[in-house]
Amino acid sequence: MSHPRSVLLVDDSKFARLLVKAFIESSFPGWSVDEAEEAGSAQKKADDNRYDYFIIDFNMPGKNGLELGADIRKQHPDSTVALLTANIQQDIQKQADALGMDFIAKPPTQEKIAAYFSAKEASND
Repeated sequence: MSHPRSVLLVDDSKFARLLVKAFIESSFPGWSVDEAEEAGSAQKKADDNRYDYFIIDFNMPGKNGLELGADIRKQHPDSTVALLTANIQQDIQKQADALGMDFIAKPPTQEKIAAYFSAKEASND
């Protein structure tokens, strides 16, 4: 596995953030995982830090995950951005794809999160 990575999780659900953070930290020891509960705080953290990965919920107050993801992609074109959502409408998936964002369906599981990051890391090597 490659060097430790940094991840920003953006979800208005504290439970969802804690769950996904625990999955990442147990599968990838040494990785840094930050949290934001909405687009404004996520944007501030993105302005102040460099992240390898952004994992963004779709349904949030203010900007939705697609809007925030588009902003992040412009600001950090070398970072990987994924939409983590229970909204599996094909239109949402197509919009995410058009913006260069990955799509991870909720509910998150240890296996799903580990497989996603392992595949991304393998393609980066």
